[in-house]
Amino acid sequence: MLEHLLPPLNDHNLPWMDTIHPIVVHFVIAMALISVLFDFIGVVTGRRALFEVSWWNLLFATSAIFVAIMFGQVEAGLANPYGDARNILNIHSTIGWSLAGVLSVLTGWRYVLRAKDPLSLPLVFLGADSLLAALVVVQVFLGDKLIWVYGLHTVKVVEAMRAGLV
Repeated sequence: MLEHLLPPLNDHNLPWMDTIHPIVVHFVIAMALISVLFDFIGVVTGRRALFEVSWWNLLFATSAIFVAIMFGQVEAGLANPYGDARNILNIHSTIGWSLAGVLSVLTGWRYVLRAKDPLSLPLVFLGADSLLAALVVVQVFLGDKLIWVYGLHTVKVVEAMRAGLV
């Protein structure tokens, strides 16, 4: 009915040149993990600059994850996952939204902690940081599996799906 209003899908089964989600999400991964690492190093060394770098990385990771989720949801909807890829994609999506919540809560919490004392973090916050890092690692593993094992949005897999082979 409204299909004529949508752009045609290319050989990656996308309306744009290539997947955008992995590009944006790599910024989130790097910034979140650097934030956690610098929190721990900052606590050990007491250097203010490390806490500043950690704070800004956490803030930008929180902003960027919503862009990554937006593109991820669109691209997941166009992926036509098959077999176990469906379950992995569902778990990946759920953890992605959970990470957005975790990052948002940590950023708000960190804002309050930073206003009180910019040179210290409580152990419970470092525990939450560790949970964030663990979730990011699991998410990376699942995302890698969707691309490197199941080949979602790769030309060969899209061709096989279109030919009814998958």
